[in-house]
Amino acid sequence: MRLIGPTGEQLGVVSNYDAQTQARNVGLDLVEISPTARPPVCRIMDYGKYRYDQSKREKQNKRNTTATKVKEIQLHPSVGEHDYDVKLRRLKGFLAEGHRVKVALFFRGRENAHKDLGFVLMNQVLSDIQGVGVVEQAPKLMGRNIQMVLNPDPKARQAAKAAPDK
Repeated sequence: MRLIGPTGEQLGVVSNYDAQTQARNVGLDLVEISPTARPPVCRIMDYGKYRYDQSKREKQNKRNTTATKVKEIQLHPSVGEHDYDVKLRRLKGFLAEGHRVKVALFFRGRENAHKDLGFVLMNQVLSDIQGVGVVEQAPKLMGRNIQMVLNPDPKARQAAKAAPDK
């Protein structure tokens, strides 16, 4: 096995018995780092300290990540101008917060005959959120509704973070 010393120096390829002896002489553990390598790679280290540091890193990574939620905005083809503006403002707010947004457009009754109006409205939403969000899933007809999924634009989020608050 290839052996790495406690300070990170290469000790060369040694037998299993020699590696265990060297680890015992230093008072540390022999830990297998890469079992699939040929020859396998082992390191002399304090295993308890290694596990502690690893758990600390995992906790720190968990603390730094935020769970993104999928928010949903529902529309109808006959939506009024003011209602559209309100829903668009909510949509932009969700994207600014870093959430994914599912935009669903529902057809009721006779609206089913005018699916083309639904796609026109979805394309209008896409043009209005330009620079704030990007398309993850393009508008797609699913039964009696059209759905699309939007992600926040990473460039816009970085610019918003860099800009000082007023």
